Amino acid sequence: MVEFLDQIQTLIRARYPIVYLISHEENRSIRLLRQVVQAEHMELWVWRTSDGLNGEACTATEALERLASYDEPTLLVFLDAHQDWKNVQWIRKIRDENQSMVQKGHAVVLISPKYDLPLELEKLVTPVDVPLPSSEEVHRLFSFFCQQQDLQLPSPLFQQFVLGALGLTESEIKRMYSRIALVGNGFTQADLALQVQEKKRMLRSSQFLEFWDVNHSALSVGGLDSLKEWLVQRQLAFTPDARIYGLPEPKGLFLLGVQGCGKSLMAKVVAQMWKMPLLRLDVAAVLQGGAEDGLRQTIRIAESLAPAILWIDELEKGFAGTDEAARQSMGTLLTWMQEKKEPVFVVATANEVRALPPELLRKGRFDEIFFVDLPDPHERLEILDIHLRQRNRNPANFDLTVVVEESERYSGAELEQVVVGAMFKSYADGREVDTDDLIDSVREIVPLAVTMDDQLKDLRDWARSRARRASADRRRANFFVAWDEG
Repeated sequence: MVEFLDQIQTLIRARYPIVYLISHEENRSIRLLRQVVQAEHMELWVWRTSDGLNGEACTATEALERLASYDEPTLLVFLDAHQDWKNVQWIRKIRDENQSMVQKGHAVVLISPKYDLPLELEKLVTPVDVPLPSSEEVHRLFSFFCQQQDLQLPSPLFQQFVLGALGLTESEIKRMYSRIALVGNGFTQADLALQVQEKKRMLRSSQFLEFWDVNHSALSVGGLDSLKEWLVQRQLAFTPDARIYGLPEPKGLFLLGVQGCGKSLMAKVVAQMWKMPLLRLDVAAVLQGGAEDGLRQTIRIAESLAPAILWIDELEKGFAGTDEAARQSMGTLLTWMQEKKEPVFVVATANEVRALPPELLRKGRFDEIFFVDLPDPHERLEILDIHLRQRNRNPANFDLTVVVEESERYSGAELEQVVVGAMFKSYADGREVDTDDLIDSVREIVPLAVTMDDQLKDLRDWARSRARRASADRRRANFFVAWDEG
């Protein structure tokens, strides 16, 4: 927050005439501006549609006229400015009085939840995003709340409730704490789950983000050993020691490949492995709800949660288009990925990568591009083992080698359905599932790789020289095993 205040203070000192603050938090924004005007020895005026200038009825144009005739340096704040862009007289007045206001040391601040400007003002206005409450601000909020509620929490638990509130506005944080106080158990360890539920609900109202809680589930992915090793190597790269060592913070990971082979699941595994919050970006919702504003809001929330994982699933569905919204979204995303300062690790997935623009895939935006292919026999065995154990079955009771041989070219998702389908059949027969059920289930499924054989070949050809294999190459190991056996 200190950085934000310094930025506003610098703009005012440099005589920038109009600053546009993008935020849903009017009261908090005005409170922050009070700190700036106190430091700059300025007056603060606020104009609202409801009650005029500082509570005195007047139009927006009249408020500007009063500012132009006033000699003491003043900061004039307009709320909901974007609703008045049809007022041609007001826009004309801003342009007419621009130089006069600058000479007298005045400045105008527009506060609105959305960034919207008429063409006439684009070169006069400087947009600034108001950051969401930092951990220090949330710490102060929760400390005050605990004093009011006469709560005394252990320091680790207190910090968990603070960190769990990041990514929300100040009013949302207060409402969340109030609800936990009403329906919870006195802010105990059990209430952390309630906080997660409330946070998911509040972030869902943003229309663009979904908060995924991966801390209370055991996630397993079969195979993909090279990718897992790469993730382990970068697990400690977000620490200050890594900066001292000379390493940059990891930027992101791009996973492309066959549908149903674990790309989306790996995004959740990364968050669980690295113990970071996971946010899923709904690309379609961003484009439908206004590309520029949607991504800006997403970026603000993700950065407030940093270090965090931002998961962009099926990237090609949102950014492969040629319409203006898609191009604006792509430009905003690329700029942020190149210049982001906060440790937000982007995990993007795609099934059809050739439709994406090449500038998205170049080094510097993603640390690595991995190709996720169909699982090999070793990986199929591991995947079957995982799904049987998840359903409380002992894999040792099955001849999985035969099932693996029968399931060539099956994806991980299809192997899961093999297990599920076999269990449905055995349950209907009133008996325990066995190997024959698994084999029958395999033979009933036509894998996607068979029906989309040509597309899969094209994708492999593209990835051969452009991406790294997510699975360990066991072909050489299998060759030496065969040589020794011979």
